[in-house]
Amino acid sequence: MSVLTQASPSTALPRAASTPRPSACPGLLRIVAARDGGICRIKLPGGELSAAQARVIADASARHATGMIELTNRANLQVRGVREGHEAALIAALVDAGLGPMTMPAVSADASNAPDATNAADHSNAATIAAADDVRNVMISPVAGRDAFALIDTTPLCAELLTLLQSESRFAELSPKFALLLDGGERLARVDHPHDVWLAATQDHDGVRFVFGLAGCPPVNAPARANGDADGHAHAPSAHPATSASHTTASTRNARTNARARDQGALAAIAAPRAARLVRALLHTFLDLAPADATRMRHLLATHSVDTLLQHAQRYVDFPLSRDATLGNWRRSTPADATLRLGAHAQREPGTWHAGGQPPLGRLDVPTLHAVATLAQRYGNGTLRATPWQSVLLPDITTGALPAVLAELNALGLACDPAQPFARLIACAGSSGCAKGLADTKADALQLAAVLPANVDVHLSGCTRSCAAAHRAPYTLLAVAPGLYDLYRRDDHGPGFGRCVAYQLTIARAADLLDHLSRSDTDA
Repeated sequence: MSVLTQASPSTALPRAASTPRPSACPGLLRIVAARDGGICRIKLPGGELSAAQARVIADASARHATGMIELTNRANLQVRGVREGHEAALIAALVDAGLGPMTMPAVSADASNAPDATNAADHSNAATIAAADDVRNVMISPVAGRDAFALIDTTPLCAELLTLLQSESRFAELSPKFALLLDGGERLARVDHPHDVWLAATQDHDGVRFVFGLAGCPPVNAPARANGDADGHAHAPSAHPATSASHTTASTRNARTNARARDQGALAAIAAPRAARLVRALLHTFLDLAPADATRMRHLLATHSVDTLLQHAQRYVDFPLSRDATLGNWRRSTPADATLRLGAHAQREPGTWHAGGQPPLGRLDVPTLHAVATLAQRYGNGTLRATPWQSVLLPDITTGALPAVLAELNALGLACDPAQPFARLIACAGSSGCAKGLADTKADALQLAAVLPANVDVHLSGCTRSCAAAHRAPYTLLAVAPGLYDLYRRDDHGPGFGRCVAYQLTIARAADLLDHLSRSDTDA
């Protein structure tokens, strides 16, 4: 292999230590202040955690925070309301449970009350460890390796990429928002979140290969319209341009950049065993070419062509890497179905099932998380899966145990049927948890759930950042004041939330209008 396949430590490592890409994202070691207390985000490899780890999270949340655990749209968990002075003790409990990054040293609960408290030799080492936690951003299907429609089990490659991200020091320079998607062809798959690098399995004459693309999503039969960043920070034009013109301009520019990447479709295909080396080459290419203030692949694509990036990446691999024009019309062969996250569905192995439920607005309290962990141990394989729809899934349930599992999930208040209101509502933290929120979206969503029309999916956002949804929802209620929302309807021909169809609605008026609009769609 050519010596060019190695990044130069003389230029890469000092930059990685001295110029980390800016971010205010919470992590396990970076507890970020919010209106309702600190936020500690726990990144789960492949969305998986053991029942024992779930209990540790529940107990630590009760002891050091408010006892509220959120499922995120990146299939992670986060503890909200961390109490001041409890940060180091919380981190220590989570690290001891194996929830930290690789080679994580022991954390002393008494060492310091600072959010980044560790007993590492110096602050630089602590920053390096935090960066190793930050870069653990690889999304796969919550039923990877079990979905009967999958072309390949992506779990081994996911583990390989997570090891790669944490073991090469240079990758500490990546933003905590930088994310990878591995699509094995499962029916239960989130393929409408834009990612910086995506790989999707495809059947070729010589076996399964991966097609790949940049700053977008795997193309599907009806090309999806991307809406926002891979970490859930979507952007929508404000209903009041005079007060947010700069935001609207940035939103439009970002959407156009994402659209260019998406319109390019799949760039090339590689043999599955080469996937990790491809990703490594693309990550080094990003770090070689992107300025320190560029956090996402879409930023690099705004100044460099795809062909330039592939030519640069070629120096890091010993196999041909160039755009394949024959893949311009490639589409994912299996339609994704998000409803399969709910209820019980057969797995690839005969006689085994996965069962899932949606907690109200993506939040679990301590008793509920304990109860779900008990179900996983009693009826499943002792593990849980967080999903990117802010739901929870239990794999490897036997046929005979299904009635008991579903009955208990329902008794815990989890929606196990796509028709239930909480399966069709998304809401950000809102003004009760976020200083930028203009309305208490969580409380308003609870009110809306009681009157939500059938077959309507709604996203409530406290501001234009849209942190709760990285995809475009059919309807979005964008807060403009406490209890008041502008209603947007998805528009396939424009960026952001879509077209604003009504202004300053109360929840009751919004429910009435949503009912009218949904009936109009049905009658059309």
